[in-house]
Amino acid sequence: MPPQSPDYCDRSVKPLVLVTHEFFPHHGGIAIYAAEMAKAAQEMGYEVEVWAPALPAGIVETQRPFAIRRLPLAGDHSLVSQWRMARELMAHRSRLRAATLYIPEPGPLLAMLLLQYFDALQATRLVLTFHGSEIQRLASRPLLRWSTNHLLKKAAKVSVVSSYALDLLIKHFPTSSAKAVLTPGALRTDLAPQQAPAAPAGTKNRIIILTVARINPRKGQLQVITALKALPPAQQLRIEYWLVGSHSKENYDLALDAAAGDAAFHIKFLGDISDEKLGHIYQQADIFAMTSMPHKHSVEGFGLVYLEAGAHGLPVVAHDIGGVAEAVLHGETGLLVKPGDTIALTEAFSKLIADASLRRRLGAAGRLRALKNSWRHSAESLFGQPGSKPAR
Repeated sequence: MPPQSPDYCDRSVKPLVLVTHEFFPHHGGIAIYAAEMAKAAQEMGYEVEVWAPALPAGIVETQRPFAIRRLPLAGDHSLVSQWRMARELMAHRSRLRAATLYIPEPGPLLAMLLLQYFDALQATRLVLTFHGSEIQRLASRPLLRWSTNHLLKKAAKVSVVSSYALDLLIKHFPTSSAKAVLTPGALRTDLAPQQAPAAPAGTKNRIIILTVARINPRKGQLQVITALKALPPAQQLRIEYWLVGSHSKENYDLALDAAAGDAAFHIKFLGDISDEKLGHIYQQADIFAMTSMPHKHSVEGFGLVYLEAGAHGLPVVAHDIGGVAEAVLHGETGLLVKPGDTIALTEAFSKLIADASLRRRLGAAGRLRALKNSWRHSAESLFGQPGSKPAR
């Protein structure tokens, strides 16, 4: 079905408006989740319209099978962005009154916590997705918790991306249990990982350890560097550590630079890389590492990037935190260690560096694990078939 203009409305199909602060050109897990759920719903027969922040200057919209409405806001969680999102929702309330309103992430959810009290904005059906961190933040303050409980009562369905997030949701908002469903993410549908060709003997003299994540304390790049620096000297001389991701606003990169200063191995900061070029980076890597850490109210609810790394045949080293154990199977697709156990983390890297057969075995299992989840199945669980009677 070709994309239509945002004002198009075909009464023979069910309209679904997905509102998000994170969308292309963002590359993060939530942006991928929003785009893939929209695509799956469109293929099911919904008339999908995505509302997303304005494109930065010089960025061209990518072709999608659904309509996209770009909004005049930055897409962050600032009060200005929340206000502009609320204004857009109210301005197009007639459209929303005839549609399923789907909010897959915390940005627009904050605006809805206020707008839910305006009778003028009443979507036919409200559907929400929680990833993990926002559950803890919303439960941390009495007023936010009270307002979130009210919004959850209005929702037709509430989904979470992992069993860990489901337990977290029910713990803090127990009345949501009857309408909660599990909708884990899957591989990007445009991802076509290829097995990296075996390098001729002697042509590759470094084992490349790769992290793909925002340069942020929660993503654990500092812990990786610290663990690698504790490796035996002979192993340090065999490795390189590559970091892909945009820099954070917390001066975290300065801490990384300081930690990397006296490392005996080479560290490359590759910056933000397009999805098209990222595949080539994965093919050059031997081990994937993302050792997520608890940071304020943030937690790793699942981690789509672990599936992406597995799809490229990479064994994973990760912290056993949040919902990571549902994306990385310990001893089967990767090695999990407890956050803060630097000795165990160093040992995990040492074991994979020393054992090429173990890397291949875990990587092969990771390929199979990456194909387990389906966007279509998650979308069907959350939205139901367009012709079915909606749950209230």
